[in-house]
Amino acid sequence: MDKSDVRNGKMYRNLPQHDNGLSEPTVQDAEEDYTERMPQLGSLLRNRLRKGCCSTKLVKKRLPILSWLPNYERRFFLEDVVAGLTVGLTVIPQGIAYAVVASLEPQYGLYSAFIGCFVYFIFGSCKDITIGPTAIMSLMVQIHVANLGPAFAILSAFLAGCVILILGLLNLGFLVQFISMPVTAGFTSAAAITIASGQIKSLLGLHGKSNEFLESWENVIHNIHLTRLWDSVLGIGTIVLLLLMMRLKDLGGRWRSLGKYLALSRNAIVVIGGTLLAYGLSSTGNTPFLLTGNVTSGLPPVQLPPFSTVVGNKTYEFSDMVSELGTSVIALPLIAILESIAIAKAFSKGKTIDATQEMIALGLCNIAGSFFSSMPVTGSFTRSAVNNNSGVRTPAGGVTTGLVVLLALGLLANTFYFIPKATLAAVIIAAMFFMVEFHAAAEIWRTKKIDIIPFFVTLLTCLLLGLEYGMVIGIAVNLCFVLYNTSRPKIAYYIEKVNGFDLLVVAPDQSLMYSSAEYLKSRILKLSQQNSVDAIAINGTAINSIDSTVAKILASIVEDLGLQRRPVVFWNWQRAAQHTAFRLDAEKFVPLFKHGHTLEEVPVQCWTLDDQVGA
Repeated sequence: MDKSDVRNGKMYRNLPQHDNGLSEPTVQDAEEDYTERMPQLGSLLRNRLRKGCCSTKLVKKRLPILSWLPNYERRFFLEDVVAGLTVGLTVIPQGIAYAVVASLEPQYGLYSAFIGCFVYFIFGSCKDITIGPTAIMSLMVQIHVANLGPAFAILSAFLAGCVILILGLLNLGFLVQFISMPVTAGFTSAAAITIASGQIKSLLGLHGKSNEFLESWENVIHNIHLTRLWDSVLGIGTIVLLLLMMRLKDLGGRWRSLGKYLALSRNAIVVIGGTLLAYGLSSTGNTPFLLTGNVTSGLPPVQLPPFSTVVGNKTYEFSDMVSELGTSVIALPLIAILESIAIAKAFSKGKTIDATQEMIALGLCNIAGSFFSSMPVTGSFTRSAVNNNSGVRTPAGGVTTGLVVLLALGLLANTFYFIPKATLAAVIIAAMFFMVEFHAAAEIWRTKKIDIIPFFVTLLTCLLLGLEYGMVIGIAVNLCFVLYNTSRPKIAYYIEKVNGFDLLVVAPDQSLMYSSAEYLKSRILKLSQQNSVDAIAINGTAINSIDSTVAKILASIVEDLGLQRRPVVFWNWQRAAQHTAFRLDAEKFVPLFKHGHTLEEVPVQCWTLDDQVGA
């Protein structure tokens, strides 16, 4: 029966009822049939082994290269090479710039840009993703590197890789689902603002530290009188040029292809142009710009990640290094997963994303990178977009990108000396313009205004306290909203006359947890006192589960209403929920649970207190 009625000033729409197919249970049935059984781990393991942990299907799933490589066509080769070359020309200036953001020497950005390409070629499942250094990863290790040196960045890559790999193998990727869109948007915007703020000093040719948002602007304000004219002109001019070159992709007609590739290669073009300008002026004895300086040439040494290091006169053992890294050991992997999975979804084009495989691939990229002096890496949205727009066909495009970076390390390292710092700062700042998610804030406000609170809380705390603490605080605030909603279920009610009895029918709209138990009790008792009724029926159609606290509270509701001489019937509760109550006290609860399409089907004696066992 489907009711819609307005009584006591409230509208109550009864949920569609259904027959659960249960005969009226007895106490003996409860003891025999409703026992909670723990999972048999031995049986689960045997079933898993019987299906084959190393089956061909699973091997292909965990090594995606075995699926796509046999179907590789010759015509894909040129497209993958062109895409990989384009991404390589993008990642070289970005890698150097992000190393500067992380307070590392420039070559560390290139060390981080090639090994992930080769590992993802084997284990990656998304053709568009490029793994390498990103602005957010650089910023999150900056504070440790600035104070303690590059060993902490390399160890961060190893630990992040281990955590990501373990989470992937255990299928725990769902943890990132606790980071909501408002929190993610607030974090990304704060990171972009912090990164751009940290580059203002280089844009203006100033010296000084700039690890945090407030520190960056304090340094700029105190040293603004030392601004270098030509660095400022070059930096601001480069930003304007980059933004104008982005518009070239919108050209039509015969200039469309040329405009597209000029837009994709804009970072490489301005860096090459700035380098040639600085080199040409230096050959005439003029050095108007601050330059990047020496970049160590050659491949990085292949060695174990630093499990101990010496900073000044102090030796840091592994436990000391982990302690110094603090919450970033957990925060950094979660952010890396969030970035990479989000990019995979963005370029999936309707295909299913294997989040577990992406996490395994990302974890292995970081672990392998730590043996080559890499800082933490993840998927780059900018370079993945370049890869996609360049027409990449398979993950093989990453091999070309990795080779381009290796060639740059081996042959072009000396030319990096002449890259102006203002040019690199301009490349970073121009990229950050599009990471500040003003549009996301507008969407959040338009969709659900209260969600703007975790957005701004995350944004402000990330700027004022740091990214890691801001993320944790943002998640905590968001979870408070979730907990509040679960602790305050909506309880609809109406009064109905059944078989001569005035019944108060109440219906919670969701499953019940310990946080909602006391609220449920106080609400039912208050409604029973406000309305002159003979009995109470609690409609459990929407209650799929309860916990032990709720079961105990239900028992106390029966007792307290019994003192008011008002019997209780639990009507149409779901099987799992009623079984939990039976396990607490079968003698009390079994007679109280009834099922039927209408309350008229409940036996008349149930509406009298004398029939209730244990009352």
